[in-house]
Amino acid sequence: MTRVLLATRNKKKLAELQRILDGALGANRIELVGLDDVPEYPELPETGLTFGENALIKAREGCRRTNLPTVADDSGLAVDALNGMPGVFSARWSGRHGDDRANLDLVLAQIGDVPDEHRGAAFVCAVALVLPGGKEHLVDGRQTGRLLRAPRGEGGFGYDPIFLGDGQIRTNAELSPQEKDAISHRGKALRALAKVIDKVLP
Repeated sequence: MTRVLLATRNKKKLAELQRILDGALGANRIELVGLDDVPEYPELPETGLTFGENALIKAREGCRRTNLPTVADDSGLAVDALNGMPGVFSARWSGRHGDDRANLDLVLAQIGDVPDEHRGAAFVCAVALVLPGGKEHLVDGRQTGRLLRAPRGEGGFGYDPIFLGDGQIRTNAELSPQEKDAISHRGKALRALAKVIDKVLP
């Protein structure tokens, strides 16, 4: 079994990627570990101006510090009425990193006067894989939809409760993990990553 580092402390992301890799590659092919499972090292700030740049920053550092094949992602919400923001600042849009409810409430307040027909948005995800030999791979995924005026659903995380994907009648937070994996930006990116992993890792 090949050991791969996912450069995050987010247990939900670990479980999500392991679930998708197992589905794509078969169980017991990849042993996924997170930052809490390796010796601690200082994490670099996400200074990139794109999701891809930030994913590569994290993956390169994880690989350099652990000598493990390292996967890192950066993802967020791009709101049409906010000129693509919060974008790479999605996790800290309210000023506090990872405060999902504060971030969600701020976005809703900022587009409160925007008519329903102009509340388009997209979830965007970039995932990087950096190998100890120095090779790098970058894939991405996108889910388009629109933002509701109030949260619905208890599942998912981040902006899921206000995001209604194109053709959906339920928000991402009202979907089961498997249903969300099948259509989400991260699910699309991670399935693309699984194809890369299948080719480059034993």
